[in-house]
Amino acid sequence: MGTNFDRFYARVMQATDIATQQALAAALGVNRSAVTQAKNRDAIPQKWILQLARAYHLAPDWLEFGKGRQHQPPTSLHDPETVLVPRVKAVLSAGGGSLDVSGGVVENLPFRYDWLARRGHPAHMVLMNVTGDSMEPGIRHGDTLLIDQSHVTAQTGGVYAFGYEDSILVKRFGRDADAILLLSDNTAYAPIRIRGDEADLLHVIGKIVWLCRAVQ
Repeated sequence: MGTNFDRFYARVMQATDIATQQALAAALGVNRSAVTQAKNRDAIPQKWILQLARAYHLAPDWLEFGKGRQHQPPTSLHDPETVLVPRVKAVLSAGGGSLDVSGGVVENLPFRYDWLARRGHPAHMVLMNVTGDSMEPGIRHGDTLLIDQSHVTAQTGGVYAFGYEDSILVKRFGRDADAILLLSDNTAYAPIRIRGDEADLLHVIGKIVWLCRAVQ
């Protein structure tokens, strides 16, 4: 049967022109070592699933699990300038929240391509919901965030979705003399200080470029 990674990689080779793990790394914009690590952990990042699904018009569930139809329609509606951005199940924690690790696409929501392009790279956009109040008043519990996953290096002062240890956090990025700082806009929360080897546990999921919320 093989591992989850082996089955995923076999589907990638079946459905695309990717024939080597080096080519897979190039298509994903990551180092070859990242693919090796994913294989060793037998875990495929959800970001990779969505990126390949969008690039090759594949159904994410088929790519990840081998279920359902292989292909999905191109990510546009009748208007060719409309792009469908996936909203995923993973819940971002903004202090006191939790991470739903089930992953997967809940729905695809339409946006105009030119509107997205003014904010970043449309092909790398994903929507997620946030929990917690640590980024209030700007970002509130229940908000839907538009994340540009092409931003893999954080800039001081920007707001990003970070993966840290077993959590996904929405924080403002900062530094001081001896630590990386994950800052909350809500002053009731102290900064998260990350020093030394702890930085290896931190990675940038993407930059928050827009949000929307329901009117209460």
